[in-house]
Order: sequence, then structure tokens, then C-alpha cells
Amino acid sequence: MSESLAAGLPEGNRIGRIVSVSGSGAVILLDDSDTIRAPQIGALVKAPTAHSIVYALVGEISIPMPAQDQGEREMRVVELDFLGESALDASGKFGAFQRGVSVFPTLGSSVHSTDQDDLLRVYAHVGQDGVRIGTIHQDESVPAYIVTDDLLGKHFAILGTTGTGKSCAVALILRAILSRHAHGHVLLLDPHNEYSRCFGDAAEVIHPGTLELPYWLLNFEETAQIMISGGTEQLETDGTVLAEAMLAAKKSYIAAGGRDEAVTVDTPVPYRMGDVLAQLGEAMGKLDKPTDIAPYMRLKSRIETLQGDRRFGFMFPRLTVKDNMAAILARILRIPAEGKAVTILDLSGVPSEILNVVVSLLCRMVFDFALWSDRAVPILFVCEEAHRYAPLSAEVGFESTKAILSRIAKEGRKYGVSLCLVTQRPSELAPDILSQCNTIFALRLSNQKDQDFVRGTLSDSAMGLLDALPSLRNGEAVAVGEGVGVPMRISFDRLPKEFRPRSGSAAFSAIWSNDSIGADFLQDIVDRWRRQRR
Repeated sequence: MSESLAAGLPEGNRIGRIVSVSGSGAVILLDDSDTIRAPQIGALVKAPTAHSIVYALVGEISIPMPAQDQGEREMRVVELDFLGESALDASGKFGAFQRGVSVFPTLGSSVHSTDQDDLLRVYAHVGQDGVRIGTIHQDESVPAYIVTDDLLGKHFAILGTTGTGKSCAVALILRAILSRHAHGHVLLLDPHNEYSRCFGDAAEVIHPGTLELPYWLLNFEETAQIMISGGTEQLETDGTVLAEAMLAAKKSYIAAGGRDEAVTVDTPVPYRMGDVLAQLGEAMGKLDKPTDIAPYMRLKSRIETLQGDRRFGFMFPRLTVKDNMAAILARILRIPAEGKAVTILDLSGVPSEILNVVVSLLCRMVFDFALWSDRAVPILFVCEEAHRYAPLSAEVGFESTKAILSRIAKEGRKYGVSLCLVTQRPSELAPDILSQCNTIFALRLSNQKDQDFVRGTLSDSAMGLLDALPSLRNGEAVAVGEGVGVPMRISFDRLPKEFRPRSGSAAFSAIWSNDSIGADFLQDIVDRWRRQRR
């Protein structure tokens, strides 16, 4: 059977024969010194077995013993990584491609280059759930697909150096998915105001001027991060005072509404910050020693500062407190979607001193909603600049955000939360979070540390492709994992200009070629700066 299969393959497509086989790959000896048919790194090749055609990727090409004399024939060796196989059915036809190899090629088996039918069989067989995002590197006429449920069901990451097309890849993948699933629920954290135009009318853009995220949604740890500064000792003393005042204020609000509910300091129920100030003042009046007043005064001063600062208006509003938690969730999570499946949260205007708390709250709200809704509404949570919010080093901060992102990464899929991590520095991202991503799109990575980190998270079958990471062109990526079927090098489709993220560099040469900016422009900038309105 093996000989008949080999005989059925075009002899002109033969490139060599197998001289070594292992469980994960094989080594072939190329037939001659003709370089025209020599395979390239990442190329797909095939070899016959008794009952199937085995497909493999070219991982490495070498000449173990270079020729010493002119005209001497050199031995050229190619290392292959097995991908899968297409088995013969009862009628003698090849079935669909499947990952894994059940019958391995034998020593001496011929290895052949692949044609377009092979490429389509391996890369384009994704079923009805497949969504096109580009083309494969070997043949631009063969589309590259993602499998929506496999991609979203087990998290994914998009990695790449700045300027390689990372943001465009994010927008392209989301647009491709939503083109088939218009009633999705996507929450995208946008730290640089890049994505506001990427989805047109299919997105709601929320910035600090339109964001409503009242302080009473914070748990105690998040509230303490905003209210208390200083070392561990101050955190303990001020934290005890703050916890007592918060709990009393929550109980007071519930009692005023005629309800009798058990609450804790972490329960997300409304309370008035005025009641907190009143509780602090009442407690100060009962102190015996004036030296014990310091924690109360620090907290009162901090609360009054936050209430008076326009930048914190989205969290500390001056309006009457109301229980609108359901409305806040409906807007942020797009329930119902009503034709806008994406919520873009522009975080560029959020004060840096509370950015950690805001992101932590958003992550926790997404997870808690999924937990209590019992997977009724699957949600995709896209975290741009993920290395900022889940850093490898604990000294950077953002520990509360890292903790909830880690929980989403480990448990989110059980409750219908899919995580998309986007970063330019994967080596600075907490490894336990990135390791939970079953699909990775790796664009060009120039830093050796980042390359090594990505290699450590991927399967052996993609190692040959990963060697190309430093040489990928803009808009190209190595895609590997369950969401793409088989490891492949892809070229992303180009987004229409009007839907591309605002991630390009400033046009220095064009702007510096004239002097048309005047005083009116500067005054407008100053006014917006002071009013905190972009």
C-alpha cells in the first residue's frame, strides 16, 4: 500500500527520502543539489504511509558536512515536525486532515512537496465555524482561518513589537468574528485611544467624560488603594478605620430604603460618601487621645480631595447616589447588544493613580457577572498592554489587577469569559497568565528575551516557524494553537483605511515642514487640558 501511495504522487514533486523518524518528526536527506525544489523553513511537505499521507512542517535545513573540494556533492538534511495526516477511506480517497499521526512513515519513504490541494486540505478545513483573517505564507490564494469557538473558548494572545501591525491584527480578528456573530459581547480596554474608529457603528466608545463607574462598586481592597497611601503600618491603621466607616455607611443606606439585608464591606451596594465622612467625624469625637486622630483626618482629607477633583468625576459623582448597577453592567457588557457588540473603554484619560483600581474593577465585574449569570452571556475581554496590568515583577504594582486577570485566565472559560491578551513585551507579562492562552498570534519580536519566552509557551511542532519571528514582515504572524487548527505563518488581511487603529507614528517630516500652528491652537489645548476633555 505504501508503494502504491508513493507511486500515486508526482515524481517531479519528490524532494528526498526519510533517514530518521521520531515520535514528533523526521529527518530527510534531499535528493540532489538542485536548489529549485529545496523546501523553505515553514513549508508544508508530505510523505506516504501504508494507510495515509502524513503532513509535516520544515523546521530546519542544514549541511552537516560542507564540501571541501569544488564539485564535491554535499549532503543536505531537512528536519521535519509532524502536523497530522489524511487517511484513506474505504473508497480509496483521502479523508479530511486530522491533527496527530497514527501511522508513521518508514525509513526510506519518499517525501514530496505539496500542491494547492494539500494546502487547502490542511489549512482551510475548519468547518462552518471558520472565519477568514488572512492568507497563508506559502500561497496567498489559500485563506487562513480561525475557529471561533476554539479560539474564544480557551483564551488567546496577540504578541508583537510596536509597529508590526499588532493593533490592526486585534481589530481585524474582532471584526472577522463579529461579521458572523453580530450579537456578541466584547469589552476592549484601550489605554491609548487607538480603537475608537475600528468598528464604526458596531461599537460604543466610553471615555472618562461619559464613563459611570461609581465608587460603591469597588471592594474594600480597591477602595483602600485609592484612599490610603503610605506603608504597611498606615495601611493597617487607616484600613481598619475605613472598613468600619464603609460598613456603617452601607448599612445606613440599606436601612433608609426599608430593607434588611446582610452586607459586608465588599458587597457592591450603594452608600453615601457623606455618611462615611459623618461616621469618621462621629468616631473622632469619641477618641480620648488627640494623637489618635491622624488616621481619621487623613481619610477625610483624601475623600474631600477626590470629590473635588474633576478627573475623578466618573467615580466620585456629585449627584445623588442611586442603585443603577444593572444599567452600568448593561452598558459596559452590551446587554442587549442592540447592534453594538463592542464596548471600547478609552482609558487614556483615566488618572494614573487610580488606573490600577479602574482596570481591577472592570476585570472583577466581568468575572463576577459571568460567575453569577452561569454562562448565560459569554463575554470576550480584550486587554491591551497586558504587561502593564499583569506584570512579571511585583514591584511594578497592579497586584490586585494581576490577581483577577490570573483568575480569569485560569477559571474564566468555565463561566463563559474569554480573555485576549495583547502585549509588545511578553517577557514582562506574568507567565502563569500567558500560559493559559491556547492560541497565540506572534508577530515580529525583535527582543531575544521575548522570543525565548514565547518559545517556552508553545508546542514543539511550531518551533521551526518561531525561528522566523525576527524576520516577519509587518502584518505577518506565526499562529499556533487550537483556534487555528494547525501552526502556520499567515499574512493578515488589510483593514480598510477608515477602520485602522490610530497606532501610527507622528508624521514628523510633514508637520515640521511648515509653521502653521498658532496661538489659538495652544489656547484650545490649554482649555481642554484644564477641563479634562479630549
